[in-house]
Amino acid sequence: KFQISKVASGARFRDYRGCIEWLDDAGIVNICYCMNFPELPLQGNYDETKYKIYLADSGLLVAMLDEEAQEDLRTNKNLGVYKGALYENIVGEALVKAGYKLYYYKRDDSSLEQDFFVRTADALIPVEVKANNGAAKSMRTLIASERYADIHYGIKFISGNIGYSDGIYTFPYFCAFLLKRYLADTSKAVRVP
Repeated sequence: KFQISKVASGARFRDYRGCIEWLDDAGIVNICYCMNFPELPLQGNYDETKYKIYLADSGLLVAMLDEEAQEDLRTNKNLGVYKGALYENIVGEALVKAGYKLYYYKRDDSSLEQDFFVRTADALIPVEVKANNGAAKSMRTLIASERYADIHYGIKFISGNIGYSDGIYTFPYFCAFLLKRYLADTSKAVRVP
């Protein structure tokens, strides 16, 4: 999560908004806005002052690390420190390149937090990126709750194989670029002529 207060003492969003917009317009970063509610529509349902920033090029993210950390990544050593952030950036980059805008959700009064959301014509789909193949507690809550009528299932990207369990479709990270095609094919298969 990007925090203006970490930029400078007494910094305010309005003072730095132009800088963030410039980085976004220049294609250097991808902005992921916090949704007000996990429901459709996505446009207009977010807080423009709450966002996460991802680098638009994950290679640049790795290049920003010191030389030793880069070598650790290449040899798959000490990856735990960087893995979650790196894979989340990679999936965010793939979603943007597939034509999605980035949205996430964080409920202030609980630990409910979802990495990304995408939509089809009639559904809102939470997308989770896991460093390990762990439980996606927030996603399970969103799917099971009657409060979120637009959410029927979720997508989880992991360092593992393809699978399905309890309304969650699991794919390896490298399949993130295929998500839009998969959802288009799935929605065609579900529709009855």
